[in-house]
Amino acid sequence: MLSKNQIKLIKSLHQKKYRTKNSLFVVEGVKGVNEFLNSHFTLEKLFCTENFSNELDRNFIEVISSMELKKISNLNSPNEVLGVFKIPEPKKMNPEIFSLVLDEVNDPGNLGTIIRLCDWFGIEQLICSENTVDCYNFKVVQSTMGSLSRVSIIYSDIKQFIKSSNLPIYAAMMNGENVYRKSLPGKGILVMGNEANGISPEVSELITNKITIPKFGEKQLTESLNVATATAILLSEFKRN
Repeated sequence: MLSKNQIKLIKSLHQKKYRTKNSLFVVEGVKGVNEFLNSHFTLEKLFCTENFSNELDRNFIEVISSMELKKISNLNSPNEVLGVFKIPEPKKMNPEIFSLVLDEVNDPGNLGTIIRLCDWFGIEQLICSENTVDCYNFKVVQSTMGSLSRVSIIYSDIKQFIKSSNLPIYAAMMNGENVYRKSLPGKGILVMGNEANGISPEVSELITNKITIPKFGEKQLTESLNVATATAILLSEFKRN
């Protein structure tokens, strides 16, 4: 049986301050949990129904009923297993490899999609401003579909990171050069901005190359692309070049 303290702890991890306090986060579902079990992340505790097949040390597992799983789940239809994992110490930033930098991206779905894109395109390092949504937010974790376990994500002062690099700095801006007509390097830093306000003025001052994705529709009434969609297009162009 789940104790009241266990239920209280797990449900508290849906808030950032308690994730930070306990250095723990939650993963749900068979696919997501298995991705993290096969990664460098350290398992704290696994709560699962008898249907979940695994070969883990029994000290880390607690078999519970479907009703108990529902008490601690954040999903409408819980899927066999909930894992509590330790938040690892962040890796050191490397200013000399291709990096994606996010300037205050606030939507969990956007960040989750961007993390999956980094995994797909082989971007090893994602640098996030300190005001970007927490990558261990439950919605972010679930939307990454396991990619969070393979991408290095570092929260830092992005202005200092950009200043520390000798690589060219690119940013998606409405007044930038057409990306389809520009020769892109193998190494660089790509900055993507906030959903509503774009890149902050302080960061904009550090950009050396402004690029844009041109509109092709006849009416051209759409104001901008979703930040995750724009990131996908731009990463594809960097890799294609």
